[in-house]
Amino acid sequence: MLKTGDYLRALPTFKESRDEPDRPRPTRAFVTRKTRRQATGDRLALALATCGVGLIPFAPGTWGSAVGAGLYLLWRAARVKGLVLASAHGLAAEQFGALCTALALIILTGLALAGIWAATRAERRLGRKDPGAVVIDEVVGQLITYLPLSLAASGWMVAAGFLLFRAFDIWKPYPIRRLEALESGLGIMADDVLAGAYAATVLSLLAIAA
Repeated sequence: MLKTGDYLRALPTFKESRDEPDRPRPTRAFVTRKTRRQATGDRLALALATCGVGLIPFAPGTWGSAVGAGLYLLWRAARVKGLVLASAHGLAAEQFGALCTALALIILTGLALAGIWAATRAERRLGRKDPGAVVIDEVVGQLITYLPLSLAASGWMVAAGFLLFRAFDIWKPYPIRRLEALESGLGIMADDVLAGAYAATVLSLLAIAA
């Protein structure tokens, strides 16, 4: 039984489309009175979940992927500078490459876990199932796509990775669409992680062929 001053209100909600056509899925979200700490957590979650572009009304998923591509280019530039410093200190290129791969995996794992938390809170806060404003999953998926690329990869390969991820994220081949049924932020994140893995596989094959 609710205490005096508390209230619980059920809102009819629908799964929002980002860039892909999708049939609305009715769900129910519950909004409760929040403490100051909860409100601060919600604001932080929304900031992380939207990545500064999620509220753009047109194709927020594509904008989220663009953020991921931009972060990859920054990471690659940092790797180039790091390789020069590592070589100056006697660290072999293979060792530096392995270190960068390990670091990238750690960062991506942390970002994915933080994204699950943020997407879960944002979903409750916005009162919608998998709201289109949440694009942290596109950022993570796009970064996963670029994992196989070497420092020597051309701009065409970067562009191909972007298009491949968008294609898999919209097409959602088996079992990507099924992963959307997972609970809250886990479902939001899981399908894009797998789309990123598919795109990375195809991008690797393209790199070999090139």
